Amino acid sequence: MSEPEDKYPEESGRRRFVKGVVGSASLAGLGTVAATGVETTTAPTGAGGGITQFYGPENTAGPAPRAMPQIPIEIDDDGFVKGIWPEPETVTEQGREVTVSRMQLGDITYTSEWFQYCGVQTYPGVAPEADQDNFFRYASSPPYEWQQEAVEGGEKVNIEHFEDYETWSNGIGEGGLGKPALATWRSQDVPPSGTLPIQIIRSTRIRDMAEQGNEWLSASTQEGFVANLNKCTHFCCVPGYKALASSARFGAADEIYCQCHQSVYDPFNIVQTSFVALPRPDEE
Repeated sequence: MSEPEDKYPEESGRRRFVKGVVGSASLAGLGTVAATGVETTTAPTGAGGGITQFYGPENTAGPAPRAMPQIPIEIDDDGFVKGIWPEPETVTEQGREVTVSRMQLGDITYTSEWFQYCGVQTYPGVAPEADQDNFFRYASSPPYEWQQEAVEGGEKVNIEHFEDYETWSNGIGEGGLGKPALATWRSQDVPPSGTLPIQIIRSTRIRDMAEQGNEWLSASTQEGFVANLNKCTHFCCVPGYKALASSARFGAADEIYCQCHQSVYDPFNIVQTSFVALPRPDEE
């Protein structure tokens, strides 16, 4: 029997590890599917569980099983960038009243369940009715020199900080592809352990695809800005776009790269996929 394809780059020296992870992940997947079958008979998906379709930057290498979830964007009249969050509503599902956060964005159902993995389902900001203003705010310890010098941690993200996005470069990979920032979302006045980390990129590629008829990007991005929840779908590490020079060794200088286990995501190829959203803590 031939060996399964190894997603790790050979130079990473992680072949033995990845086979173990893939094997255990396959077994875990069987358990997850079985558990999901039980869960769907006992808890409504609106309470935070079940098979969920979502959009995100495609996983192209490494052991991550899927894309990271995209955060749809809007920009207010003052140029501040924020994530779209569906209004909460109370519905009856399976004979039980639950609070859901769900909306139609374009032709897609966008819900808070997109972000319910890696323990994030327990974070305060993921609760549908959480009292948050949805503005993106800069992270306190970013890897980008421009962000360290031009803005303060906790400051709201504004479009004026990205005026050079068509030419920006930090010497990692090709210049002019997009200007990045690390930020937080729906995390005001919550413990650090409950902070939602996000990756923001403003790019001509995203802008052009939206303007040229990509229906989803037209609905979910604005002025070339695209964002994702920055939690690797492998082991929940925090990746980065053009954040590490070492990403070039793994063919990821122009992609979102997770240094922990070399998972790679293409921020300019937003794909639709699915996963089993984990349930939020019972609020009753």
